[in-house]
Parts: sequence; structure tokens; C-alpha cells
Amino acid sequence: MLRHLIATLAYRAAKVLRDAPPGFGAADFGPATRRPVQIVAHMADLMAWALTLARGDSVWKAGGSADWRTEVARFFAGLAALDRAVADAAPSQDAAEKLIQGPLADAFTHVGQLAMLRGMAGSPIRPESYARAAIAAGRAGMEQAPPAREFDGDASSRTGDA
Repeated sequence: MLRHLIATLAYRAAKVLRDAPPGFGAADFGPATRRPVQIVAHMADLMAWALTLARGDSVWKAGGSADWRTEVARFFAGLAALDRAVADAAPSQDAAEKLIQGPLADAFTHVGQLAMLRGMAGSPIRPESYARAAIAAGRAGMEQAPPAREFDGDASSRTGDA
């Protein structure tokens, strides 16, 4: 189940990070909002921390750069390393819980932030039925299956209501 969660994070992150408009990584959305490259760098730091948690330790180290491609690659490399570590030796129950409630949940939050920023930058992500997505444990890189069912609009809107 933990590997499927990692693969789900990879799928959703790839969708948001793939085909970002030029300059998106350095875009400034105001003083209270991190630039997208800073968010991705933080996500890469989260995966490095997650790897230490999976091994029964807890070491945080902030890193990163201002280069979009470098940080996207670092995030996916960390995610793949985490997936391999979980596949090679299942973490203890305590470590798995910490992975879920700490770095993995945090990274999902940041994927949502990036999706919102993409929309604000004029390059929104198309909604899809994620329950139908071809997500597979072990697929933790930027290369993902194509969307099974994207759609336009808002699945939560109530059409016909005045």
C-alpha cells in the first residue's frame, strides 16, 4: 500500500510538473507565496527526509537550487529512491506511519499548491478521474501512463442550480 501511495504521488506530481510553461519555476505570485521552484526543491528535500525515515532514522537537510529542471529531477530521483528502499525492506509500522503523516502528505499538499499556481499562471491542469488512472507500484518517475479520463470543467459544480 505504501508503494502505491508513492506511485500515486509520482503520477500526480508528474501531471503538474510536466509541460510547465516557460518561466513557471521562477514565477512570483507575491511575498507570501514560495516560487514554484522553491516548492519543488522543498518536495525534493521531503523525499530525502522520507528516505531516512524509511531506514529508521530521521535526518532533515534543506537543500536545493533555483534551477527548475534540477529540482524536478531531484524530486523524482528521491521519490524513486524511496520506492526502492520500501520495496527492498518494508519499513516498520512506526516508520510507515511517519512517512505517510509527514513527508508524503506534505508533498501531496505541495502538488496541490503547484496545480493552483499553474492555473494562476494561465496553464491550468486538466481535471481527471484519478481513480481510473493507471497508477502502478514501482512507477515513481516523471514518465507516467497517459490520463485515462480527463475532462473539462469542475466535477464538483452543480449544473442547473441557479
